[in-house]
Amino acid sequence: MLPNQEAFFTFVAMEKVAFIINPFSAKKNYQPFLNELKKKVGNPLYYISESILGTDEFILKHFPDTDIFVAIGGDGTISTVAKNLINTEKVLAIFPAGSGNGFSNETQFSKNLDELLEKLNQRKSRKIDTFTVNGRLSINVSGTGFDGKVVKEFEKTDRGFKNYIKVSLKTFFNYKPIKLKFLDEKYQQYNGKYLMVNIANTRQFGNNAFIAPMASKSDGLVDMVLVKKFPLTYSPLFAFRMFTKKLKEDDYITYLPVSEVEFKVNTKNWHLDGEFNKIKSPIHIKVQPASLTILI
Repeated sequence: MLPNQEAFFTFVAMEKVAFIINPFSAKKNYQPFLNELKKKVGNPLYYISESILGTDEFILKHFPDTDIFVAIGGDGTISTVAKNLINTEKVLAIFPAGSGNGFSNETQFSKNLDELLEKLNQRKSRKIDTFTVNGRLSINVSGTGFDGKVVKEFEKTDRGFKNYIKVSLKTFFNYKPIKLKFLDEKYQQYNGKYLMVNIANTRQFGNNAFIAPMASKSDGLVDMVLVKKFPLTYSPLFAFRMFTKKLKEDDYITYLPVSEVEFKVNTKNWHLDGEFNKIKSPIHIKVQPASLTILI
């Protein structure tokens, strides 16, 4: 195939593809990606997002004539795009540009534009689960307690993995466990105080930190991860197991696979896919099976 023929076929394949760029992701350095995209695609349809509302409006405008929406950003950006595609045949694709990139890691999207363009040309897709927290969409991992507080403080920094670790350590020593109370009798044996409560649709927060190594994004369930506050001496083991996919139930960790559950916690601080949210109890978690189509 001649070079100009290759460019022609790439251009044709991208006709029903839209790229949505979060300019605040990747340390606000999106221009190299956009320059490379324009070289390889020709005249791509793209939007540099100014707000969540702006992203919603862009997707709505181009929804009829677009098959695949590509989110360029972190898990929060991806979730913002995804909520417009739930229970439709439109396809979500990803170019990871966040601080953790948990969902893109779990769905095998890399920071290689050529790989993404090849996937877009092949157009293979599959359906995966999502879930809601009091009606708000989550596609990856959401939580409250310690990690909800960490995300709140993390958003005051310049982000990045090092800042995340610094904020986590500082928060850990001062954080008082939250109180959890289930509304369903069959779970009330797990009522108590916890360092954090996570709802995991996939295995990891991001940065290859696997909070729920057995979680599956296509089994109609989420893993509810209950973590009691542990002594400092347990921290190295916890970290080692989390970064080697070996976290398991023990005196401090409990896993509850659920499709729907209700409970109360004495905090409003949550993160949904790494983005800080205020959510009032009671909390209703509900899985939406096979609700999102993603490119593979």
